[in-house]
Amino acid sequence: MSTTEGESNPSCNELEQEGSSGTLPPSPTTQSCEESGFAKKRGEYKKRSKAWDHFHVKHVNGVRHAICKYCDKDIAADPKSHGTTPLNTHVAKCPLNPKNKHTGQATLCLGETETLAGEVKGALISWKFDAEAIRKSLAYMVIVDELPFKHVEGRGFQYMMRTACPSFKIPSRLTISRDCYQLYLDEKTKLKQLLKNNSGRICLTTDSWTSIQRINYMCLTAHFIDNDWKLNKKILNFCPIASHKGTEVGKAIEKCLLEWGVDDILTVTVDNASSNDVAVHYLRGKLQNWGKVVLGGKWTHVRCVAHIVNLIVNDGIKKFGDSVDCIRAAVRYVRQSPSRLKKFKECVEIEKIECKRLLCLDVPTRWNSTYLMLDTAQRFERAFERFEEQDPYMLQELENLPTKSDWTKARFLVIFLENFYQLTVKVSGSKYVTSNNFFTDISHIHGILIEMTASDNDELSSMARSMKEKYDKYWGKIEKMNMLIFISSILDPRTKLEYLEFVVCQMYGESDGTTIAGLAKDAMFELFNEYKMLNTPASHASSLSSDSPTSKITFHGHGNASKTITDRYKLEFKKRKMELGGRDAKSELEKYLNEDCEEDDERFDILLWWKTNSLRFPILSKVARDVLAVPISTVASESAFSTGGRVLDTFRSSLTPRIVQGLICAQDWLRSSKTELNVEENLEELEAFESVSGFWIVDWSFCIATLLVAEVAVSELQFLDCGLQLIYDCGSVEFLICSTRATV
Repeated sequence: MSTTEGESNPSCNELEQEGSSGTLPPSPTTQSCEESGFAKKRGEYKKRSKAWDHFHVKHVNGVRHAICKYCDKDIAADPKSHGTTPLNTHVAKCPLNPKNKHTGQATLCLGETETLAGEVKGALISWKFDAEAIRKSLAYMVIVDELPFKHVEGRGFQYMMRTACPSFKIPSRLTISRDCYQLYLDEKTKLKQLLKNNSGRICLTTDSWTSIQRINYMCLTAHFIDNDWKLNKKILNFCPIASHKGTEVGKAIEKCLLEWGVDDILTVTVDNASSNDVAVHYLRGKLQNWGKVVLGGKWTHVRCVAHIVNLIVNDGIKKFGDSVDCIRAAVRYVRQSPSRLKKFKECVEIEKIECKRLLCLDVPTRWNSTYLMLDTAQRFERAFERFEEQDPYMLQELENLPTKSDWTKARFLVIFLENFYQLTVKVSGSKYVTSNNFFTDISHIHGILIEMTASDNDELSSMARSMKEKYDKYWGKIEKMNMLIFISSILDPRTKLEYLEFVVCQMYGESDGTTIAGLAKDAMFELFNEYKMLNTPASHASSLSSDSPTSKITFHGHGNASKTITDRYKLEFKKRKMELGGRDAKSELEKYLNEDCEEDDERFDILLWWKTNSLRFPILSKVARDVLAVPISTVASESAFSTGGRVLDTFRSSLTPRIVQGLICAQDWLRSSKTELNVEENLEELEAFESVSGFWIVDWSFCIATLLVAEVAVSELQFLDCGLQLIYDCGSVEFLICSTRATV
């Protein structure tokens, strides 16, 4: 391994000067010449052996020594006494020489291998010492586990490495920073090649964030289905921008796309900020100039469902504001001291409440955290009542204690908000297809609001009406909706067009529903015809539109005359069908729509179905491949800010934007874990820990559920595994949620 900047290896000049106070001592040859009386002096012999390419020269007490450039080993190299044989021997055996290929026998050991499905299993593997591989794995560890660069200089880490692998020379933090950035560049090259070979279109999500350095960052995430019909989510850029203005964001996205060489963009999913409307409009114009836009880019702009749901719920939850405030104050009071927590736990045991969930605070501006707080607190209603009787200071400190009416309203609110919470979690996924359920989800919300509007509870009915007004603002009229909502539902083999027609008639009435279903069908055929035209080979189209010499009737050669005429008839027939509207291509879509729907099974894999039937529907499968990749929320980009908040904390606020982008992007590309969280198992572990420590711990299920909304990877939760960090004082849960930006 060649030395790099930042290492502690001394330079040649430093080594040559070491051990001497002034000039170098005269060589033996020079001394013998002077003593023999010759007038002309001869210098040292030129080093002719290639072994010297791997060593520095150092003189100690007049004796020449050779210092290995790779492992710093000191070898005596006096030309008369030793020669270069020891040097050549060391070069061939030096373990840190990058040119050495270790051909020795490997060591068998028990290790772990990762299967194609992402499962890690034990296996018997062979191992050889490879310094380069260890350095790469060290950079991998720093990136994936979000460790500071100075971690490699820690005493504990160095002690562990000296024990585990004493032959490995631990790099400095400057070297490991360069290794991490080089790993980012290597992975970027691989991703560029993947995008280049991908034949489908790419869908984007983007959002902006201000770091602790007061630098505006923009995250641009690509979503696409690769040639193997696997959904991919890759962060392309995490770069600084001048401001959050729409034009600046649009220019930043354009610059990123040019850097990556990506121009086949289908959609851009953003939240409801007005600046994003300007950014998408700017980007649509650039895509039109590049000639890669579909249908003039009229469906390029996709609004984030999670943000719309957030606006809808926040308008309605204000109706129960007083009851929510009372319960929140009670929860905060109980959690303010260990003694109160202990007394509350005794009340839970006395009331025989069998609930493993633990009290948690919410963030008032995050409605889904409020839902989780209420859902947990209402289970301990009897414990709160007993606690009020035993704690005389509670009434003095709190203005209003939760009443029976407040708890009843809380239960109504929990039941009502559960549907929206589950919807938010589902649409926030980035490892599975979400666009095909877009229409089903908004129709489900519509049905809930209609039912709640007719409720006998006046407050609940009033809240539902307020939410329905906000719903109609975004999804009440067909003109305001992106037609990909309906197209993605049609491309689901379990629903197709029949289900769409039935549901819209239920939602908007028979007259308006029939009109909307007709518009959705027209949009489906319009998009299909666009793909049919884009995927028609140029050579085939030119042969249909021009009179080639082979299309003329010639009778030169009795054997070719009938064949030439037949070819001409076939070309003319195909040309006529294309002029009539491409009935041969349309029949592909019509055939799909006329077939029976697939069974609605939870195990149904829509991507596998289209992969299997791509030969039957060659053009329609290309449409499905692009449309099904459309993300309906921006949580995939927002979750990157969770990583950014940990990478740029108060102790690492001096990282440059270039290094920040390298760390965050490389972490996203390197992480491939698909393991699902087992919440129940974690709860049992925390219960056991609690019984030993005697402390009350914050709600683990709340933390996990909140992080799941942001699609935080499993490895990001490793910092919670120790349990000790979960014992927070009052208010620390707000910090946890805010630092992860988990809710929307």
